[in-house]
Amino acid sequence: MFSAKFRKSCCVELGAIMIGLIITGCGGTETMVQEKAVPVKAIKVIQQDVTRANEYAGQVQGKNDVKIQARVSGNIVEKMVSGGDIVKKGQPLFRIDSIQYESTLLSAQAQLVQAEANWENSRIDMQRYQNLLNAAAISEQQLTTQKATERQNRALVASYHALVKKAQDDVNSTLVVSPVDGRIDVNDVSMGTYVQAGSTTLVTVGALDTVFIQFSMSENEYLSLRQASQNNIANSGWGEDVMITLSNGEVYPLKGKVTQADRSLANNSGTLTLKASFANPDGILIPGMFARVKIPGIPVRNAVLVPQRAVQQVLDKSLVTIVNADNKAEPRTVILGEKVGSYYLVKEGLTVNDTVVVEGLTKVQEGVTLDVTVVAPEELELSINS
Repeated sequence: MFSAKFRKSCCVELGAIMIGLIITGCGGTETMVQEKAVPVKAIKVIQQDVTRANEYAGQVQGKNDVKIQARVSGNIVEKMVSGGDIVKKGQPLFRIDSIQYESTLLSAQAQLVQAEANWENSRIDMQRYQNLLNAAAISEQQLTTQKATERQNRALVASYHALVKKAQDDVNSTLVVSPVDGRIDVNDVSMGTYVQAGSTTLVTVGALDTVFIQFSMSENEYLSLRQASQNNIANSGWGEDVMITLSNGEVYPLKGKVTQADRSLANNSGTLTLKASFANPDGILIPGMFARVKIPGIPVRNAVLVPQRAVQQVLDKSLVTIVNADNKAEPRTVILGEKVGSYYLVKEGLTVNDTVVVEGLTKVQEGVTLDVTVVAPEELELSINS
């Protein structure tokens, strides 16, 4: 059997081996912990004043669209323009057959001449009767009767003057001119068409130098603006710098201004209709075009902002991952507001002291140790501007 000395030596060596294994094991544990640290990029939560951009679907409308209707009835005998032409104020557009109106004018003028002659005779007779009455050659009743006749003839002259003016206006109205500068639409009447006074639209002329963009906002947006401005929307300073993006994605180079707001919400949609006025010197904006309207909203003071890429949607919740004091991942539920550029407004859940993970989220689990690289917004090309 083994001697006591040999057994003692073996125990010492075994103990040394166990201590070595324990030390090695501890070192290995540290190595494993270090390997589990997940590399991520994170950014400090931002707090600053921001102005939200409101966007709406809009449509171009002519500012002075005029439906030109015939003032007299008759057949179109001449067209001086074609559909789509640009016209000037006072430029002739159509001519309506004027023969019957010229005949009416001649008849009225003849009746006026006759009435004026009768009036002149009655005035002469009245003066003569006055002289006879002064000489006691006639009764006063005869002079009174003659004065009544003179007044009647004078009234007839005034009546025929009105008839002549009406007939002259009708003749003039057979030549239809443009009331404004603008472009006429292509849905004009054809040669020979019979037009009815006051009901037939010959053509529509729309001014091009200034147009409206009509759009609508929701009731909640209106109430928010009203509360923030404490004034009528059109007079609150809101809507001073309106920008539009056309259907091809190009931004229109000129800015507009909200100039009109409806007096009530639309019954069928509960929205408020507004109009923004835009200069249109090159005629780019044509009525009927669609455009995306973007308007700076009411400023938000000391807004808390988090990058959109830091937010994860889980069911009906919005989550971000923050780097806690132990440098570990901690999920945090947040309540978000509107988008502002590359960020969300945060209503609840974050403070300016928090740091959120923006890259590497797919590899992060709750409680895992993080190898954090804090980056600036510029490095991730994040912007407050929309």
